[in-house]
Amino acid sequence: MSTMRAAMYDRYGPPEVLYVGEVPIPEVPADQVLVRVHASSVNGGELSGRQGKIRFLTGRRFPKRVGIDLVGVVERVGAEVSSVAVGDRVWGTVDESVFGATAEFALARPDKIGRAPTSLGADDAVSLLAGGTTSITALRDHAHLKPGERLLVRGASGGVGSLAVQIGKLFGAHVTGLAGAGSLDFVRTLGADEALDYRTTTLSELGRFDVVLDTVGTDHRLLRGLLAPAGRMVAVSLDFDRLPVSFAYLAGSVVHGAGRVRFFRGDPRSDLLAELARYAECGQVRPVIDTVHPMEDIAAAHRALEAGGVRGKHVVHIG
Repeated sequence: MSTMRAAMYDRYGPPEVLYVGEVPIPEVPADQVLVRVHASSVNGGELSGRQGKIRFLTGRRFPKRVGIDLVGVVERVGAEVSSVAVGDRVWGTVDESVFGATAEFALARPDKIGRAPTSLGADDAVSLLAGGTTSITALRDHAHLKPGERLLVRGASGGVGSLAVQIGKLFGAHVTGLAGAGSLDFVRTLGADEALDYRTTTLSELGRFDVVLDTVGTDHRLLRGLLAPAGRMVAVSLDFDRLPVSFAYLAGSVVHGAGRVRFFRGDPRSDLLAELARYAECGQVRPVIDTVHPMEDIAAAHRALEAGGVRGKHVVHIG
C-alpha cells in the first residue's frame, strides 16, 4: 500500500466541504511512529478551523485534514523510537498544527501516545481521550480542585463536560452541572450532585463555587462572578466569533490574581494518557458516546456537533 483514505477539505465552509480522499501514506521520521487508526473523534476546535474562524493560524494552503485524537495500532516505528513497538495498541493525539488523525494512518510523536485501555474497544476509548485529559489538567493542575469543594461544570453533557463531571467526582468535589433540559438525567447518571437547565437557570442565583469549569467559551465575566473567596475558574474553550474580546477579557482578568480566568491549550503527554487509562481500566471513568460515524460520513459527524445538544462524543470509526 502506498496510499490511504483520509478526511479533508479544499476550502473553508460548512460540513459539506468535507470529503474522504486518497493521499500518500506518510513516511515515518526517525523520531515518530505511524499508527494504523481504528477510531478518532470530532472536537470543537476542528469546527472553527474548518469554518475558517482561525485562518490566521491555519492559513490558506489546501487540502487540509481533520482529526486530533486517535486509537489504533503502531504500524511502523522511527529509528530513534524505543518506547513503543510495532503492534502496540495505543491512544493519543497528533500535531494540532496539521491535524490528520481522521485517516487510515497517522503520524504521532511517541511522547504524545500511550498504551490504550485494554478493557475498551477503540470507539469507547477515543470518546474518553480529549475530554478526560483536558478535565484532569483543568481541575487538578490549573484549578487545584480539593475534596469537598463545590465545582460548577458548564456544558456538562458535552465531550469535555461529561468527563469533567466524572473527574470532579473522582477528585471528591460536590459537582453541579449546567446542561440542556433534555440532558439533565444523563448528567446525573455521570455522578453530578445537581443538574440544572442552563436556559432557565439564572447564573446569579446559583450561589458560590470554589471552582468553575467552562466548556462553552462565552460569558466568562458572569461566570467568574460566581467564584467564592479564593475560588478559581478555568476556561477550556473560547468564543471564536468574538475572539479578540475573549482574549482581551482573559488577559485583563489577571488583575484578579488567583481569581483570574485560567485558559490553557490541551497537550496530553504519555504520563497523562497512562493516568487516564488507569481510571478507565478501574471503571472510575466511563465512555460517553453520542454517535458513531464511518469516516465516509465525516460531514454528518461535524454537522451533529454543530447542532448542539451533545451527550458525550461524536466518534468516527475508521475500521
